[in-house]
Amino acid sequence: MGADRIHRTTSADGTEIAGRVVGHGPALVLLHGSLYSGETAWEALLPHLAGRFTCLLPSVRGRGLSADSEDLSRERMFEDMVAFIESIGEPVPVLGWSGGATAALGAAEVSDAVSAVAAYEPGVLEAIDEETLRDIGDMVARARIEVERGRPAEAARLFSAFVSNDEELADVVASRRNEVAAPNVETDMRYYENVDLTRPTPTSPDALATIDVPVLLLRGEQTALATWMDRGTAHLTEHVRDIEVCTVPGAGHGAPYLEPEALAAELVRFLDAPAPQP
Repeated sequence: MGADRIHRTTSADGTEIAGRVVGHGPALVLLHGSLYSGETAWEALLPHLAGRFTCLLPSVRGRGLSADSEDLSRERMFEDMVAFIESIGEPVPVLGWSGGATAALGAAEVSDAVSAVAAYEPGVLEAIDEETLRDIGDMVARARIEVERGRPAEAARLFSAFVSNDEELADVVASRRNEVAAPNVETDMRYYENVDLTRPTPTSPDALATIDVPVLLLRGEQTALATWMDRGTAHLTEHVRDIEVCTVPGAGHGAPYLEPEALAAELVRFLDAPAPQP
C-alpha cells in the first residue's frame, strides 16, 4: 500500500488509533475483521473505490498503524472503531467485513457519526446454531495447538479454512495471506475462546432496533457459512428497520479480495441511492 495520508485519533483509554487515507471524494470508513488490519484487508477493493471515495482504513489497537495496548479486549477494540469514526467530524458511511461488519452495526447504534452501514457477512451470535458453535470450538482448539507449536501461520490458515470456500482457501495459501495474518491470530483466538453468548452484543434485538440509518446487508452467493448467514439474515431483517439484503454473485466470505469489483459495485449503488421521501 502506498504512502498516503494518515488519520489519527485517540480511543477512550488513550490508545492512539490510526488509519491510512486513500482516494478522493466523500469519506468512507472501512472496518476490517478478524486476522487482518486496515493495512491488509482492503488492497484488492481499494482500486474500485478510491476514485470515488476518500477511504479511511483504521486498524484496531495492536495492528496496522495503531498503537499497541495491554488491553486487547473486544470491548476496547470496538471503542477504537467508534472513536475513529467520530473523529472524522461529520457523519460518514461505514463498510464493515465480518467482525468489522458487526462493529459497524454497533457503531450505528451508539453514535450519530454513522450515516449508513454496509455490512458484509457480519457474525450474528444470536443466530449461531449449535453445529457451527461446535465447529468454531474445534477450529480454535486446533489453532491453539499450532500456536503453541510456533506455527501461527498454520493457525491463521485454520481460521481461514473455517470461513472460506475451497477457491478462497486456495487463494489464501497461494497469496500467503495466512502468513500476513499470523501476527494477529493470538488476539483473535483469545476472543473466540471467550465468546459469551449470554452477554449483550451489537446484534441483539434491542440494539438493532436503535439503528436509524440505512443498512445494506451483503453476503456471498458461495459463502462457506451459508447456514449461519441464512439465520443471521433472518435475524437482522426482523430487527433492523431500514435494511436491504444483497447477494454478491460468485462470492464467498472473502469477497473483498476475490470479488472486489462486484462488491464495490453494490456499495456504490447503495451509497448513491437517493434518500427516501418522507
